[in-house]
Amino acid sequence: MAEANTRRRARGGGGAARRAERTAVRIETAKYIERNIPNFEVLNEEALEIIETNAETILAEVGVNFVDNPDALKRWKDAGADVDGERVRIPRGLARELIKTAPSQFTQHARNPEKSVVIGGRNLVLAPVYGPPFVRDIHGGRRYATMDDFNKFVKLAYMSKWLHHSGGTVCEPTDIPVNKRHLDMLMAHMTLSDKPFMGSVTDPSRAQDSVEMCEILFGKDFVQENTVMTSLVNINSPMTFDDVMMGALEVYAKNNQACIISPFIVGGAMAPVSVAGTLTQVLAEVLAGISYSQIIRPGAPAIFGAFVTSIDMNSGAPTFGTPEASHITYGAGQLARRLNLPYRSAGSFCGSKLPDAQAAYETANSLNMGLMAGVNFMLHSCGWLEGGLVADFEKFVMDADQLGVLHGLAKGVTYDENAQAMEAIREVGPGGHYLGCAHTQANFKEAFWKTDLLDYKPYETWEDEGARDTRQLAAARVERLLANYQQPQIDPAINAALNEYVAEKKASMPDAFT
Repeated sequence: MAEANTRRRARGGGGAARRAERTAVRIETAKYIERNIPNFEVLNEEALEIIETNAETILAEVGVNFVDNPDALKRWKDAGADVDGERVRIPRGLARELIKTAPSQFTQHARNPEKSVVIGGRNLVLAPVYGPPFVRDIHGGRRYATMDDFNKFVKLAYMSKWLHHSGGTVCEPTDIPVNKRHLDMLMAHMTLSDKPFMGSVTDPSRAQDSVEMCEILFGKDFVQENTVMTSLVNINSPMTFDDVMMGALEVYAKNNQACIISPFIVGGAMAPVSVAGTLTQVLAEVLAGISYSQIIRPGAPAIFGAFVTSIDMNSGAPTFGTPEASHITYGAGQLARRLNLPYRSAGSFCGSKLPDAQAAYETANSLNMGLMAGVNFMLHSCGWLEGGLVADFEKFVMDADQLGVLHGLAKGVTYDENAQAMEAIREVGPGGHYLGCAHTQANFKEAFWKTDLLDYKPYETWEDEGARDTRQLAAARVERLLANYQQPQIDPAINAALNEYVAEKKASMPDAFT
């Protein structure tokens, strides 16, 4: 009897443990994607050579402008370029020679080493939306973003399994002065998450603040020897490099931090309407930008960026998920790989005002395009709405869930002995079923990708639970994730030093909202 009671207690304890495991809050982060599938390529060798030759012609004959940056002009002249006023003409072969020192891949370290990412090679790192001044949710509608919104997005990114990166300006907190908000955003990334993050690029002094805060978080020597930030440096297409973005690039390159050198192109407005013409301009701009980073510091990590969309010729609005954007993204990936550089492009792009069918179609096209194009760093991978003007809470978790599909697709098809399943086929035989066979029992937990959001229940169950559409399910998931959020631990001394730095910086200048 005593033995039986012991067995019952043991079984009860095991059941309680299993129930506790099922209901416990688990914060998981999947490893960055390592592709086991081929890249999709649209350009043949002849097309690639033509585009490369024409890009060199643009650099040598048309040139690029470096605006309000006399130091950059001097550096270019010393490097062998022809400088006429603010126009820099780069002789054939010079830019290609300079970029040879840029690494083909690099590690961006997170404060939690288990969440560090490798950018380049066959890898894909997923980061959230960047830059919208507005936010939207099912309860409050469309409104200007606040710091509270920003913090919530950082928490959601931290809680999202398939996101590898915390991002940067996930939304623009308009309730904080322009000259100080970068400090609060960096603090949020550093303390509310332990994933990698991005630095500020809106002024060279803010880039320097980003470096100094990282030196507190990681240690000064570690920052100088390792990459702890990846930051977005946009080119003012066509072929103009302003002093603000280049000033930020100079700070980051000097301090061994990575920059995404990314033209911001709306085809037909800021580049030719043709795919080949746009790719030529993209390549010329990227060559000029990355080669300049190598003039600042040979070996500084840099990423070949391509943000390209087409235009609605009736309204002038940008369009997303289009065939032309896909062709450019695929082609730019080929050009990046020929230069042996990491590649940034794609995202959860859409022009819709709501997380509706249009948003879903365009986003699916854009995400799958990025996977197939060989993208290494995908900014805007979740949360993008209304052409990038809005960061949407429901769409954030909808997109984040679908990023799991990219992980599954990237695995490719295994064909080891277990995957061949010959014993299962023999066991079941003609007319049987596989639900109870040994192979299914051994593999069912990990056999299929599982959504954390979408509804696959029978109609009657779905109706009994409120007949919720995807946006309503997403709103509930946002609430659940935020309710279950657990802040990652940080050294109290480091946290105090960061807070002291931010307080001193804010006190050193008056508020500015422009």
